[in-house]
Amino acid sequence: MTREERFRKVIEEGYRFEGDSIVLGTAVLDGRPLEKALVRLPLATFNRHGLIAGATGTGKTKTLQILAEHLSRKGVPSLVMDIKGDLSGIAVPGNPHPKIDERHQYIGIPWEAAGTPVEFLSLSDEPGVRLRATVSEFGPVLFSKILGLNEVQEGIVAVIFKYADDKKLPLIDLKDFKKLLQHLMSDEGKAEITAQYGTFSAVSAGTILRKVIELEAQGAERFFGEPSFDVQDLLRTRDGKGIVHILRVSDIQDRPKLFSTFMLQLLAEVYATFPEEGDLEKPKLMLFIDEAHLLFEEATKALLNQIEVVVKLIRSKGVGLVFITQNPVDIPEEVLAQLGLKIQHALRAFTAKDRKAIKLAAENYPETDFYTVDEVITELGIGEALVTALDEKGRPTPLVHTLLRAPMSRMDVLTDEEIQEILSQSELIPKYNTPIDRQSAYEILSQKLDEARSEEHMSERERDWKAAEEIEERKSSPTLVETLLKSTLVRQIGRTVAREVTRGILGVLGLRPTRRRRSYRRRRR
Repeated sequence: MTREERFRKVIEEGYRFEGDSIVLGTAVLDGRPLEKALVRLPLATFNRHGLIAGATGTGKTKTLQILAEHLSRKGVPSLVMDIKGDLSGIAVPGNPHPKIDERHQYIGIPWEAAGTPVEFLSLSDEPGVRLRATVSEFGPVLFSKILGLNEVQEGIVAVIFKYADDKKLPLIDLKDFKKLLQHLMSDEGKAEITAQYGTFSAVSAGTILRKVIELEAQGAERFFGEPSFDVQDLLRTRDGKGIVHILRVSDIQDRPKLFSTFMLQLLAEVYATFPEEGDLEKPKLMLFIDEAHLLFEEATKALLNQIEVVVKLIRSKGVGLVFITQNPVDIPEEVLAQLGLKIQHALRAFTAKDRKAIKLAAENYPETDFYTVDEVITELGIGEALVTALDEKGRPTPLVHTLLRAPMSRMDVLTDEEIQEILSQSELIPKYNTPIDRQSAYEILSQKLDEARSEEHMSERERDWKAAEEIEERKSSPTLVETLLKSTLVRQIGRTVAREVTRGILGVLGLRPTRRRRSYRRRRR
């Protein structure tokens, strides 16, 4: 048996599945594509999560596009992070090209042009369905992890949430949380919370407040609020096809805190609300997280632990996660160990550090007799990748160099007019894009403060009125002291007037006697 025959047999046995699957491409051996040596991905194990890695410009986004559009055809909806803004073209059919035809001749399957049903979502000012969540929905533990608080500060946040629940103070957005924290730091609030829940340090409270302000600086105040997004709306289909929900976050790369806040809340909400499903024939929902390093590089140890727990447990809900990043080392080892599907595009070895990273990346893949993995990784062309997945029994499939099929949809962005056309047909925009500003903790506490100030002002005015009345009473019935003072004052005024009159008279008449005496003295002399 020749090397090629042995290789074909390995591929045929390793990528034969009983259930439904997606054709990703055809196998490549010694740099040559093998016709009809099809590489398939079983739908049943997509909830075991995955990784798409590779240097910039090697085809990661197109691979994501292929997976999303073929999952849609199988009735599986998805949520895709479009950080670079180049995924919108999935909504319309692609354009024929000779290179596409040539590629599909190698693969042995025809290419067809087709669009995919799309819904645009937004966390910021990008056009689309606005995604929001309330502070209360986060809960004290998750909210503390987002802020990166220590155990003492987490305890204070738990007390704040408990106080808000007991006092019926809804925590909708960040200004609600800040207002409540400031109230509890005041003399009145501190006395109230000390009596019921114990004391906490003003320094710790100030630290929490600064952390909230830091989160606000990254635009999180746009995310916290109502109406809160219902994750069940991600499960919609249209004409039997799963809707691809494109989250447009091209303006969020410099705000990793907001990105990680959204992703962790979304994962927590999905895990909390979706029922246990066990092993399904295909996933209920796929989440594609592009530029995944943004999720991990700013995360605290507590946040990483939370993500690891969610990744482990969410698959039982029928949900699959696929992380897209440049290098597998961008993903924490604890999370990377949970990823069954791995699609590795080319990595570039420009420096010694790059070569070390490539060797580490190669160790993440199954051993093979047909490839020197660390060498192949640097030689992969655009639209080629090393692929391994889990079969239906949970075993890794053979590692195979794959020539990937071309996307059926447009490999370019939509025009503004095309985007507006899709938005005009949205079923979710009327539901979520009108904000609700109902009475919450901020308004309730502000009203109480205004009432307290009003009562204090009225008390001051009452005291002023009372003092004025007392003065009037004293004027109408003077006391003995006042009488004495009054008579003394009159006598004093009388003396002063008499003295001034006398001085006036003497000032005019007093010169004459003085002159007479002086003249008399002169005569005697």
